[in-house]
Parts: sequence; C-alpha cells; structure tokens
Amino acid sequence: MRHVSDWTLDDGSLLLNFSDEVLSMFERHIQVGNLPESGGVLLGTVHQKGLLVTLATKPTRLDRQLRYLFERLPFGHRAVARRYWYSSGGTTRYIGEWHTHPQDVPIPSNIDLNEWKKLAKNRADKRPLLAVIVGRHGLHVELAYSDGKRELLRPYVG
Repeated sequence: MRHVSDWTLDDGSLLLNFSDEVLSMFERHIQVGNLPESGGVLLGTVHQKGLLVTLATKPTRLDRQLRYLFERLPFGHRAVARRYWYSSGGTTRYIGEWHTHPQDVPIPSNIDLNEWKKLAKNRADKRPLLAVIVGRHGLHVELAYSDGKRELLRPYVG
C-alpha cells in the first residue's frame, strides 16, 4: 500500500511532506499477520509554512514491541537525532513520533494521546509534536500541543 506524502491542516496554514525514505519505513512496518507494533522518532526540517520529514528511526532492540504496544526507549533514537542535529548545523531536528497499529484505519488510544501531550510539553523548541500512527490502509497524522489541543492533518489534494 502506498501512503500519501503531502498533508495539510484544514485551513492550509501548514504543509507537511514525508520523504520517500520515511514512507518506505512506514510501509516496511505495517502490521500484517502477527507483526508487533513498531515505531520511532521523526526527524526533519522546519520551514515558514511547513515541515519536511526526512527520516524516521526504526525500532531498536531496546524498544518494547508487542502486538498492541510499542514503547520507545530513548537511547538509540536519541543518538540518531543528536547525530543529525549536529551534522546539519541544527537544521534537522526532532519533529515527532511514529508507531503502528494493527488497524486498517488507525485511531489513537488514550495512552497515545497522553504520551503525545507529555512529549509535546517536553519539546525544547516549544513546537507542537507531530504524531503519526501507521495503519494497514492509512495514516493518522496530527499535531499535539502541550495543553492537550490537537489538530488533524489531512492528505493534501493540490
């Protein structure tokens, strides 16, 4: 299944693009059969009216991966994020999180929503967290704010 690369807020004020590499990472981890949940962090660049997501880390051997749970432990993911931050002179940064659900059209759980709010509160740059759930037939893409506010992004149709 091919996921959509361009997403936007309803009012068009933000455009998001997932690189081909990021979409390939999502597609390699779609939960078919008995595969466990997978996930990682999203890295990319911030622009005046958009986000370009250029890298999605893959699960590490330290992460907890069960059929209905993914717990990302920071060690390996943080090292990758730090390496890209320094090598890009601070332009490639942590944008958010991704994980899979064994659903055709993914819906965030209460655990997801609480975790995203907590992660948004801890953002050093105070930007909202990009949160992505990869389902078998679609993506759930949203911005999560530290106050609990959420904004859904929709596929961009030129």
